[in-house]
Amino acid sequence: MTTTRLLLLVTIFSFLHYLYVSSFEYQVGDHKGWAVPPANDTRIYNDWASENRFQVGDTVRFKYKKDSVMKVTEEEYKECNSSHPSFFSNTGNTLYKLNHSGPFYFVSGVSGHCERGQKIIIKVMAPEEDYPSHGGAKKSAASRSLSLPSGVFNLATCVQLLLSYVGSHVFF
Repeated sequence: MTTTRLLLLVTIFSFLHYLYVSSFEYQVGDHKGWAVPPANDTRIYNDWASENRFQVGDTVRFKYKKDSVMKVTEEEYKECNSSHPSFFSNTGNTLYKLNHSGPFYFVSGVSGHCERGQKIIIKVMAPEEDYPSHGGAKKSAASRSLSLPSGVFNLATCVQLLLSYVGSHVFF
């Protein structure tokens, strides 16, 4: 009987490994949202982005009023040129999936907002960057699951905690 319980417990915990979902949703600018920054803080969005570790599959949410968000090239970003965006939204609540590693350039589509600092570069790490070999400051996938500064607590984590709780009370 004890061997059966132990085997069942090992099976449950093995299954939990597959429930791990490593994508998160970040709200651009946290509670401040997507708006023209104060004149003395035009780097607010890039400072915010540099504090996070974005991975392929993550999403970014832009919340705004009477504005828009556009994905542009690096050159268009530098020039605040929004005439040919590869993505445009003005819904007030835009969700964008980061589907590859590398930089993503976003600007406001409202005239003059980009020039006043309403733009952001989001750098998405390549999968091999998750595990720095020299003890760098980047977060690993394991530490990321424990620390969610702007991420969303996902359903898989809830299921994992529930099954762990049930397993510990049923088998021990």
